[in-house]
Amino acid sequence: MATRQQQNNIPLRKITDFKSKLSGGGARPNLFEVELAFPTEVQIDNEVLQKARFLVKAAALPASNVTPIEVPFRGRILKIAGDRTFDTWTITVINDTDFAIRSAFEKWMNYINKMSDATGATNPVDYQADAFVYQLDRDGSVLRSYKFWDIFPTNISTIDLSYETTDTVEEFTVEMQVHWWEAYKGGSPNAGGENIN
Repeated sequence: MATRQQQNNIPLRKITDFKSKLSGGGARPNLFEVELAFPTEVQIDNEVLQKARFLVKAAALPASNVTPIEVPFRGRILKIAGDRTFDTWTITVINDTDFAIRSAFEKWMNYINKMSDATGATNPVDYQADAFVYQLDRDGSVLRSYKFWDIFPTNISTIDLSYETTDTVEEFTVEMQVHWWEAYKGGSPNAGGENIN
């Protein structure tokens, strides 16, 4: 009995065929860099921004979502394209002994809504900033970059403390709201894709 590939005249695939399609060797999830920005009014030192390029140990390339609208019709559902939505963007930060990055985010959130009396910035232009995440090639060049527009933090996670924890470095996560994102092709020889903006 003939296989499906033989019936459809599809040539059998070999590992060398697969290898030829993976000419760049595949993008690596550990090769990335995050570039943060803080609102001007928060007044964060440039040294903190440079430190963040190294101490943001985990991030994510954004999801792309178009929410469907379901329209019932005689026992069936017609799905049509609805509005685009943007997920919360979360980063994980290694906490240094100077608490510089955590303190910067705490200051940012306090600028938005003060702990003491719940007052704070009301104009979004004053408390929102942009951020970038870069997917890097193995030679350090940029394969693709994503710009997150008008982000602001809505959650800084706890840092668990324990006498029993002796072999780790503290870290914490920050969740940020995103108005929208754009994607750009990088300058690496292996870079591909289109600009999405």
